[in-house]
Amino acid sequence: MGSLAKNGLNNYLKQLQQHPLRTKVITAGVLSAISDIVSQKLTGIQKLQFKRILLKVLFGASYLGPFGHFFHILLDKIFKGKRDSATAAKKVLIEQLTSSPLNNLLFLTYYGLVIEGRPWVHVKAKVKKDYPSVQYTSWTFFPAVGFINHKFMPLHFRVVFHSLVAFCWGIFLNLRARSTVLIKA
Repeated sequence: MGSLAKNGLNNYLKQLQQHPLRTKVITAGVLSAISDIVSQKLTGIQKLQFKRILLKVLFGASYLGPFGHFFHILLDKIFKGKRDSATAAKKVLIEQLTSSPLNNLLFLTYYGLVIEGRPWVHVKAKVKKDYPSVQYTSWTFFPAVGFINHKFMPLHFRVVFHSLVAFCWGIFLNLRARSTVLIKA
């Protein structure tokens, strides 16, 4: 069994080297699905909502994976591949002031409009109510993750590392994004 896991990891790392974007897209989609399954179970949903899972896979694979891939490449180009502490701190600052607010805003909006199928006026009110606390919570958690990521992770592992941590964050976001109407149902 150990050799099966080792072979799987080696194959994954090979794919990450040979096809980085594709591998990150698939990874983000799979982790989005698993995160949603866990969220559904934590909220007491007895029968998995497969349409919801597929919509979460779509968000992870079409947005989170590619965005993270190109965002980290851009940061490395801006800072010429440096990974010292001062540079890592600057990358974290840029990340927390740009991609973090954008990602959280897009997720909350996508969840309300696409996953729940709510009207824009309700989604807008929900985002207005929940976004500040979601973003604040993100800012208390993700700077440390970002620093570790930019300081210690090679470029090709940054999106994967962030995706693994974001797996837990995704559970939190799913729980926060759910409408109270759905919780009562």
